[in-house]
Amino acid sequence: MGPAERAAALHGGSGADYAAKGPDALAARITAVLDRLHKELPRQPQDRVVQFPWGPPSLLLDDLLINRMMELAVHIDDLAVSAGMETPALPTDATDTVVGILATLAARRRGAVAVLRTLTRVERAPATITAF
Repeated sequence: MGPAERAAALHGGSGADYAAKGPDALAARITAVLDRLHKELPRQPQDRVVQFPWGPPSLLLDDLLINRMMELAVHIDDLAVSAGMETPALPTDATDTVVGILATLAARRRGAVAVLRTLTRVERAPATITAF
C-alpha cells in the first residue's frame, strides 16, 4: 500500500470519496473535525512529536501545524487564482506567521538584502525573492 492509500485508510477515504458525497457531507465532516481539534489541540503537550503514517520525518506538533498553516495559505491563493476569484482574507495571525516564514525562507535562498530591498525599495528590488 502506497502513501496515498495509507492516508486514505487512516482518514476514512480519499478526496474523490469525499467529493462523491457532495458539498454538504464535506461541510459536515469539516465541522466535526474542527470541533474535535478545538477540544483536543489545547490538551496536547508542548513537546508532542507527530510521526507521519508514511514514516520519517517526524515534527513537533507546533511545527507541523505552522507548516500546514503555510500550505493552506499558499494553496487557498492558488485555488482562488485558478478559479478566477479573489483570494479570501485569512486571519491576521495566520498571515503574519506565514509571511514571516516565507520571508525567512526567501532571505535564506535569495539573501537578506534582496528581501529587504524588495520590501522597502521597489527601484532596487531584484527580479524575484521567491521562497521556493
